[in-house]
Amino acid sequence: MRLTSGLILPTVFLLLSGCGGGDDAITGAQNDPNDFANGKNPVDDFSPGSTGDSSKTAGLEANEVRITMEVPGGVAPDAELTRRNLRIVQPDRISVYTTNTALQNLGSVPVSTRTDDNGFTIIAFDEGLPLGPDVLIDASYGNVRLRALAADADRDVKINPFSEYLVRNTLTTYTPGQFQSILDCVDDVGGELCLNKYVWSTLADQVHDFEIDIPSTANLTSALDLLSGRGDFARYVSAMADYALLDETSSGRITASSADYNSVFFGVELGQTFLESSLVNSGQWGARTAQEERLEDQYGVGYVYPALTLTSFDAFNIRVTSLASDIPYAREALIHQAGNDFFLRGSEQWDLNTHASSPGAATLVADTRLLAGRALYQSITGRGSSRIIGWTRNPYYLDAYTSEPVSDTTGPDRVVSGYFSAGKAIELETSGEELKRKETLENHYLSVLELDLLRQRGFSLNILDGRDYNVLYLATQFSDGATPVTFETGLGDWRISGNTITQNQLLTTVARDASGAVSTDNTGIRIESWTLSNRTSRLSDADANIGRLNLDVSTASGDFEQPDLGVGASTPDGSLLAFNLDDSSFGDGILIAAAQTSASAPTSGRYRLQGIRLGMTSDSNQLAHFDNAVLTIGSTVLATLDPRTLDVVHTVGDETVTSPQLNEGDTISLAYDSSAGNGRVTFTGASMVLEGFFTSDQDQFYLRLRDTVSGEEQIGLLMATRIP
Repeated sequence: MRLTSGLILPTVFLLLSGCGGGDDAITGAQNDPNDFANGKNPVDDFSPGSTGDSSKTAGLEANEVRITMEVPGGVAPDAELTRRNLRIVQPDRISVYTTNTALQNLGSVPVSTRTDDNGFTIIAFDEGLPLGPDVLIDASYGNVRLRALAADADRDVKINPFSEYLVRNTLTTYTPGQFQSILDCVDDVGGELCLNKYVWSTLADQVHDFEIDIPSTANLTSALDLLSGRGDFARYVSAMADYALLDETSSGRITASSADYNSVFFGVELGQTFLESSLVNSGQWGARTAQEERLEDQYGVGYVYPALTLTSFDAFNIRVTSLASDIPYAREALIHQAGNDFFLRGSEQWDLNTHASSPGAATLVADTRLLAGRALYQSITGRGSSRIIGWTRNPYYLDAYTSEPVSDTTGPDRVVSGYFSAGKAIELETSGEELKRKETLENHYLSVLELDLLRQRGFSLNILDGRDYNVLYLATQFSDGATPVTFETGLGDWRISGNTITQNQLLTTVARDASGAVSTDNTGIRIESWTLSNRTSRLSDADANIGRLNLDVSTASGDFEQPDLGVGASTPDGSLLAFNLDDSSFGDGILIAAAQTSASAPTSGRYRLQGIRLGMTSDSNQLAHFDNAVLTIGSTVLATLDPRTLDVVHTVGDETVTSPQLNEGDTISLAYDSSAGNGRVTFTGASMVLEGFFTSDQDQFYLRLRDTVSGEEQIGLLMATRIP
């Protein structure tokens, strides 16, 4: 039995807490503590600044947890309705015991129970709160039996189909030896504290942040089948189970005590809207681009800049890397109704929103991969208006690439990641001081590319002068005109001289016209010059250049003006640039530029492949996220791709949108060509073409995708980063 004193777990998570805000997201993430009011069971409440699963820990002693049993509607149709179409019931029987990979009862754990004033069962662990996965809370209602891990970060233990899925699909996947090594980590064998001992309390809590509705008539079997079929949920649980196998030798931290990053964030969403009665069930494309947020009060003007912070410290001798981020974003959406009617909802239709992650611990492996389970905060738009909308976002598993630091006092100069997160828009109404959930207004599924580039105070544009870059971009353009949807990629080179960019890019588009017909064009070219300038940032102490950049067509924008093409950032040494394209002439998107290299292309290695693929046929739209697929380079001329995607499909005529489905296809053989030089490469297999470039360290590839599969025209942008 792996137990700990009731003090250690809450204390560590308190140390890892923080909440962004103010004129600078980094400062807020580092300095503002979480200060959430005591939550309650989420019958219909909505809490901004929480991660969805509101907790109810008021009145608990340090060694106590509160139990809530939730069953599918088919089990107890008359019981009180709660979030995700589940029903709250009072369990008939509760037991607490240790278990193994066969989920056997190996003996009870010494506990005492009581009932609080609201009728909930409280369990006190006589020997301290469990941390490991070997202690289960088993609850029965009638003939339905559900289990949950006793380890739970917020001590508000939900026993429901989500917790039962977690128990069944993690513990049983381990060998006895693996399970024992996990318990050794929890039990601090050898006197070394192991960071991954806290995976289980995080995972047990985060599975309840998923906004997945269980059908109201479901029984336990059908509820578990539904969760198994949700590719994003199943992959998250599977990835976190693998994460737990890392031992203390893999629990590293960034070299610097703190590292601050400018975030370039682009997400493409496909979903279904119920927002307007005449358009209910219609499919909807969306694009999200990072923005700076202007704040003004009687004391002056401040800005929230898209940002990430990594902080290293030792907590009880554990080497910790903590992440926190706050990324304001603008949104464009295009509704595609049956019969090929299109309705544009531009950025002026939506309040600026925020994509903010809950601070928490991560694991740095071999100084090049940052791993973590990430929870995202809920947010609200339209407060005080006729329609208040609550936005939820499901957790995701982060497997990000980080560069090796150049010194003991400097953090990695980049954090490169791609991930998938589903969510909802929910109509809210005020009830006193509370916000109550009403109808779901949207279901959306989001594929994200995020590049976080290290800030440098005093950054000078001179570092870019005279350099040559390989460049590519992906942009989406939505319209209410003759061509409602255009997806465009560009690939080429830049020469930067002073503030001027001389370029030569080849363009490819996949477009849908107003009749619904889909076409492609590979003949575009862009040769006009652009203008680059520093974008000075207003921080809490002074205005400063921190590596943020303006991208304009001709005349450079002012520091607080909207540039023609977008806002981006550079690494301190200028080797990697990234920009959010925003209301440019070719749409919203992301542009990535890496310094050209004379280094030979890698001839071996395995690379984590992440990114966005967009597809259209005459009667369908498809969003595919490459979910940590593997690109393997086997020689100077051959490579293979082991694909893994999360796919969402909108069938236009039927007005249906599928939930994310996990697809793992057969290995694809690729011809590998690096003869173009300067870091340029092409991978070709059957009809698929991946072309782009690698960085001078040979650890990163940035590639655009083009393919035609069963009549579906596909286009996208992928990032491949080396696996240690």
